[in-house]
Amino acid sequence: MAGRTQTELADSVGVTRAAVSAWITGRARPRDETIRKIATALGTDASTVRNRTTDTLAGRPVAWYHRPAPRDGGREFGNAAAFAFEADVSVLAREATQNSLDERLDNGQPVRVRYTLDELSGETLAAFREAINWKELASHYEAAASRTRKVGQVISAGLRDMYTRDRLVLLRVDDYNAHGLTGDDYEDGRFAAVVRRQLDSRKTARDAGGSYGLGKATLWATSRLGLVLINSTLSEPHEGRRERRLIGRLDLPWREVDGKAWAGPAWFGRPDPHVDGDDVARSWWADEETVDRLRLTRESGEPGTSFLIVGAHDVASLADAASPEGEGVDDDSVQRMHQRLVEALGRNFWAAMTSGGGRRPLLEASVRSFRNGKEVIPERHVDPDVEQPARTRAFRAFLEGATVDRLTEAGQVAMTTVPLRVPGREGFGSGGEHRAVLLVTDGDDLDGEPYALTMMRGNRMTVRVGPVPNLPIGTNPFQAVLLAGRAAGDAAPFADEAEAFLRASEPPEHDKWGQTDELRTCYSPSAYRRIAALTREANKAVRDLVAVPQEKRRAGTERLRKRLAVGGRRTGRPAASGGTGIPTLDELNAHIGTDGAWCVTAEVRIPQGGDSRPLVPVAKLDVRSGPKPVLAWAELVALHNCELIDGALHFTSGARRATFSGVTDVSTHPVRTTLSGLVVELRTGKEDKA
Repeated sequence: MAGRTQTELADSVGVTRAAVSAWITGRARPRDETIRKIATALGTDASTVRNRTTDTLAGRPVAWYHRPAPRDGGREFGNAAAFAFEADVSVLAREATQNSLDERLDNGQPVRVRYTLDELSGETLAAFREAINWKELASHYEAAASRTRKVGQVISAGLRDMYTRDRLVLLRVDDYNAHGLTGDDYEDGRFAAVVRRQLDSRKTARDAGGSYGLGKATLWATSRLGLVLINSTLSEPHEGRRERRLIGRLDLPWREVDGKAWAGPAWFGRPDPHVDGDDVARSWWADEETVDRLRLTRESGEPGTSFLIVGAHDVASLADAASPEGEGVDDDSVQRMHQRLVEALGRNFWAAMTSGGGRRPLLEASVRSFRNGKEVIPERHVDPDVEQPARTRAFRAFLEGATVDRLTEAGQVAMTTVPLRVPGREGFGSGGEHRAVLLVTDGDDLDGEPYALTMMRGNRMTVRVGPVPNLPIGTNPFQAVLLAGRAAGDAAPFADEAEAFLRASEPPEHDKWGQTDELRTCYSPSAYRRIAALTREANKAVRDLVAVPQEKRRAGTERLRKRLAVGGRRTGRPAASGGTGIPTLDELNAHIGTDGAWCVTAEVRIPQGGDSRPLVPVAKLDVRSGPKPVLAWAELVALHNCELIDGALHFTSGARRATFSGVTDVSTHPVRTTLSGLVVELRTGKEDKA
């Protein structure tokens, strides 16, 4: 006990030696006022005395311990892992929730993830700064903010916001029914992987989303102050305890304070008496009062972890605030971040939150917002049926076995399978043919752009969303979902092999399947071609499922077709080879997008032997008299037998037909789309362009 005898402690506190002996052996427990006297006598804090864990031997209270700079003069001006992602709450929601999914306990229950925003000011902010020992940190922040490098500029902006506006935004990420940060402070385990190390994912589940150990860096990247506090309830005991395991980590650049150089990271914890040399901080078991002061109180004793991001900010919302509609609205407003968190959770995890067929969802997620601890936006539970209705309908039909072979009625979900030929590891043999599940259903505006294919694997997080190319003219809006690996179901052949293969093909952002170093190393340099083949097969299967008979296609679009016109038909000059003219528009199909833009798909007839010079698509409003107003294109895409170069279509040699699509720029519409018609023309490069 800090090198003091029982008699010396008894004299300092004013009790008998027998009383001290009873406390040490556990036969008695001192009263609260006596505990405070003991803490003063030992030079520590009351929580240490109450908990009486092994770190009590340090005799020193919880404090910040900074890593000394290396003696060889090396300098790190920031955590490189934090730059792998944007400081964007949407990215944070994707990465942090994926980690929670990967840490879900295998008990048939969902992992529950809650995001809590809390804007502190005034006395509440002052009390929180005192709880994190801000006075100890101030000189380090001033040194870090004085540098002109990128990290220093971000820190400087965070300090300026806190001091000049008396405001600090906290963002807490809580998960329940998860493993928690188990394991030793330093040895292999979940705790060390998150708190001590970089590029250590420690993922054990076969369908885990993470594989790089980089996702946790988004927690620190989202903090302008580089500060995250952690409270974990463990699924298995450590040092005989489970609840309120606390630690804080600070990521700053190299700096000099009071003539001494510091490497960068620092930890908020108990000094470890068993580590020789420099001070090293370890986690500690806190009491409820300390946890409350640090704003880390969890709602129950259910295992999981709470991460408190101090000084949270959202780069993406700054861009939103630059618009005229954002004038006068706080750049980092709680309201903006609240909404963006809800949208990101719905967009990326709708499948993980979907139940069906007697099975619970893998995930439940919610967002709530406070100001100085008082609710300003009620907790909103993210509902996949609201955020992504068509895709959720498709996935639920798969879970319930309610799919059909072909779409014949509205609301149906068609299912087929597509092959993924998994290569053998390190280029030897074959991993088997996996059959991924493809689902197609009617589109819904709330799901985003129609005509899209969403891909995912076992953890049910959206990996990629992309348009399906070369669709027939007149195709009705749809949403398609590809379930690969373990997402395809327990009966899917070679699901584990496909899961491992696709996981190796994902970059740190886990937002696509393609060539990666891991894929080249573990499989072969050409293994990525199997993914390209899967994508081609999936797109082809979608086109087959959504194909509409020609007569039905024409009837279904007749009402909108009356508002469309093909213009610019001209008799081309005779070509020297005896050709018959220039390419002309032959078919035009369109629908009105959710933002009011015209979304068109056009088919071009190319005369045999005719003039195949580049042509520029031009969109105009159809008016009764006078010149037709020209609309700009917000997007123009070459789909089949053509290429788009500098806004002009270049047609494939020998092709007889070509297809392109476009979306008009709503800002150039003089009237609402619903009140106008549309004319599309093809012009030569010599004519005026839109």
